[in-house]
Amino acid sequence: MSAGVWVLLAAVAATLVFGLVWRAREGRVRATADHDDEGTALDHFPAELRQRLDDEPSADVTLVQFSTTFCAPCRHTRILLADFAERTDGVHHVDIDLTDHPEWSTPLGVHRTPTTLALDGAGREIFRVAGVPRREELGSALRPFLP
Repeated sequence: MSAGVWVLLAAVAATLVFGLVWRAREGRVRATADHDDEGTALDHFPAELRQRLDDEPSADVTLVQFSTTFCAPCRHTRILLADFAERTDGVHHVDIDLTDHPEWSTPLGVHRTPTTLALDGAGREIFRVAGVPRREELGSALRPFLP
């Protein structure tokens, strides 16, 4: 075989491996490192966002979804999380559109949309999900934090 064929095969193999890794990580719950009791996740939130979250009804867990206007998976995530919150006692869903506030993404560590942060009642980040969450995994991860 010629060198060009080997290069093509290597490129296809690399793309396949990358795709499989991406798919395996998509929508997975990633636990967040423990926060100390003195600070909360809300401490590093921009003031306007912090105020918006303070104005929301209190809940055992708040699912904060970060979206953008033209993000197709964001619409699916919005429907999934709103339905999940409606059916689950103690869970509240808030959708934040980063289109008008892209500067918020860096301090929050949101590098793609949709990204969902799960905050406990004190505002500490429990976990985050990049991509469309998997409903079963989301329920399992939240179970210890709900009544």
